[in-house]
Amino acid sequence: MLINNAAIVGPNAPTWEYPPEAFRDVVQIGLIGTFNVCRAVVPHMIAQNYGRIVNVSSVAGKEGNPNAPAYSSTKAGVLALTKSLGKELAGYDIAVNAVTPAVAKTTMAMSQDPDFLKMILAKIPRGRMLELSEAASMICWLATKENSFTTASTFDLSGGRATY
Repeated sequence: MLINNAAIVGPNAPTWEYPPEAFRDVVQIGLIGTFNVCRAVVPHMIAQNYGRIVNVSSVAGKEGNPNAPAYSSTKAGVLALTKSLGKELAGYDIAVNAVTPAVAKTTMAMSQDPDFLKMILAKIPRGRMLELSEAASMICWLATKENSFTTASTFDLSGGRATY
């Protein structure tokens, strides 16, 4: 199994003021890193005719967050990569899926500007951050043999924020 969870958030700034080098760094780690790890691991899964890949995206990849263009773009790219790879590997017993968590109480999230966090939390109907144990439960199931049919899919962990 492979769980891709590498990411950095980058600064909070409007797109037209966003530092190009910061945009590149966020994409390099979150999207290009996910691509490179999949590219390295998938041939071994094909040889075994078995594997489970779970890519951790974000609800920001589905909806976009204001003042987070690099992170939102990166996470949208992870969703597209998941769908492409899942369809490419559908003929094998290899499932490729993504989860789209809302903000969780992580070091990375807590390093964000307090006003930005307040704005993000206001979008979540549950009115709270995602618990890491809740994300772990979904990710662990997606990585099991029991998940034998679903591939190229996205599972929301958004507390009701994502409505599609």
